Order: sequence, then structure tokens, then C-alpha cells
Amino acid sequence: MKNTYLRHHSQRTHGFTLIEVLVTLVLLAALALMSYRSLDVVLTARDRVSAETLKWQQLGAFVDRFKQDVQLAAPYPVRSAGLLLPAWQGRAAEDASGPALEFSRFASVPGQDRPRRVAYTVNEAAELELWLWSGLEQPPASLPERHVVLSGVTTAVFEYLSADLQWVPVWPLLPTDAAIPRAVRLRIELSGGEVFVRLFALNT
Repeated sequence: MKNTYLRHHSQRTHGFTLIEVLVTLVLLAALALMSYRSLDVVLTARDRVSAETLKWQQLGAFVDRFKQDVQLAAPYPVRSAGLLLPAWQGRAAEDASGPALEFSRFASVPGQDRPRRVAYTVNEAAELELWLWSGLEQPPASLPERHVVLSGVTTAVFEYLSADLQWVPVWPLLPTDAAIPRAVRLRIELSGGEVFVRLFALNT
């Protein structure tokens, strides 16, 4: 009897039962699933933070560029294809005859840049573009360089401060007016629903 007990006890200590193995596998599977979900949450959060950081960095770079351009605005009308364009031309939102905002600008770096015509507008891909002409006077059929400066833009609305301190949606107020506005107000709505409003004073 004693020998039988010892043989049975010895067999029990040599391994796990099938139930113990199955329970262990279930627990390991549950831990693996929990780890995968936690990793997925971390990676998703990291991608979201990276996308948000990139978006605001891009917005900041655009604001710096736009501020520099408008502060270099020049009261200099130009000729293009036989037409005399005002120094500063802000078109209404429904006017598709040209970019939303177009103006003459002094050289950003004397000796390295030149006075030129620049423009800002939103394209069909919801991107805010910067247009750069090679100079002020534009030869017939001359095309500007186009650079995307901000993506994911639902709307971009420009308003202009007149001499009597009124905000107006178009400029110039009169076709013969050669002046530039005192300031420009920019309202941008991004595809994520964020709204950005900024005022820029001009050197008038």
C-alpha cells in the first residue's frame, strides 16, 4: 500500500494536468490581448499627438511667412496683360477670377530677393497656397510659382481695415484707390474644426 502511494505521488509531481495547461494558456492569451490593446492605444495616441504637433508647426510657419509678406506690402500698382492691377487686391469669397489676396511686396532680403507680386488663396484640395511671381511687372501669360503653405483648410477669409477704421471684405474700395489697407484680419477654419483668427498691421 505504501509503495502504491509513493508511485502515485511521484507521478503527480512530474507534470501538469490538462486542465492546468488549458487554464494557463487562457490566462496567457488574456494577458497578450490586454498588452496588444494597451500598445494599440499608446501608438494611436502617439500618432495623434504627432499629427497635431505637425499641424500647429505648419500653422506657425505659415503665420510667420504671411506676417513678413504683408508687412513688406508696397503701394505699387502693376501691369499684367495690359491691365493695371491695384497694389493690394482682396477679392470677395465668391469671386473666382483670381486669388483671394494679391499684392505687391518689397524685397524680403535686399540683395538676395527682389520686389515681387505675391498672392494667397485656397485651392480645391483644401490647401492654402502661396503664389510667387518673379517680379512686379508681369509679362503676358506669366504664371506664378505655387507653394502649399498650409493643409486641411476649410475656409480662409481675409478682411481689410480701411482708413476710417472699418473692416471691409474687398479691397480696394474704389477702383482708382492706390492705397493699401491699414491692417488685414485673417480667419482660418481647419478641417478638424479649429478656428484661427489673427490681425496683422501693415506699414502704411
